[in-house]
Amino acid sequence: MAGKFELYKDKAGEFRFRLKAGNGEIILVSEGYKQKASAENGIGSVRRNAPLDERYERKATSSGKPMFNLKASNGQVIGTSEAYSSEPAREAGIASVKINAEGARLVDQVV
Repeated sequence: MAGKFELYKDKAGEFRFRLKAGNGEIILVSEGYKQKASAENGIGSVRRNAPLDERYERKATSSGKPMFNLKASNGQVIGTSEAYSSEPAREAGIASVKINAEGARLVDQVV
């Protein structure tokens, strides 16, 4: 089963997206956008940048757990991962984004 982008509106009224792997696990989430078109552009940016390893900023949360940001060519964060239990698990998460982003279908949940 292929991955998918879910485009939705949060409780604050901002547009967001999340990338889910084929098993339904959330592997990347966006920031909030004021305009739907901006969130859609963010999805396009994830598709373009996901294959490029240099776009992944490998970091740790404040509690020391591994996580990553996916950045655009201008350095702006376009997606953030969950916190992982280990660095190998984080690398598996990055690999999943690389595999799923390009061909992921878009599910528009905005009513």
